[in-house]
Amino acid sequence: MKKNLMTLFAAFSVAVLLSSCGKVPQAEIDAANAAIEAAQTAGANVYVAADFAALQDSMNVVNQKVEEQNGKLFKNYKDVNAMLTVVTQMATEVQSKTEAKKEEVKQEIATLETEVSGLIASNNELIANAPKGKEGAAALEAIKGDNSVVETTMVEVTTLTASGELMAALDKAKAAKEKAQGLNDELSEVIAKYSKNKKK
Repeated sequence: MKKNLMTLFAAFSVAVLLSSCGKVPQAEIDAANAAIEAAQTAGANVYVAADFAALQDSMNVVNQKVEEQNGKLFKNYKDVNAMLTVVTQMATEVQSKTEAKKEEVKQEIATLETEVSGLIASNNELIANAPKGKEGAAALEAIKGDNSVVETTMVEVTTLTASGELMAALDKAKAAKEKAQGLNDELSEVIAKYSKNKKK
């Protein structure tokens, strides 16, 4: 009788152990998915694309492990639980990296805005001092038009930044600086040549 009770107790203990390891950790899966979604909402797929792809790959592995255990008679999700803890932590770190990267991009945009603003002002001054002869009049009008386009582009940069489209704003700001710098170089060269010829 005692032996039968011991056997029954042992069987019950094993059953409890198996049932505790054999339940899908749905709450942990949901938490990991929510953390990944929060990272994506923050823009991780745009600002830290490689990190976000690695995060998604890790979650895919977890899902595969869950499917493997679901197909077994005696299920054990212990390893899955450990992996989910890592994935949730990764998602939090990826979101933090995203926010840090966004701040870096904002700073870069602000720096470019200051530099382009200075170039626009310099270009306007150079346009005012450029030779006004018949030959150069058409070219000067074209340069004025290009400088106005740069100004319009920078207004667009401000709008994009305000709406959170930082990468688009950064690309436009870089293009605007390149254009403004090109105009500045062109005007400086024309004025330098004119001054040199005038002295002869």
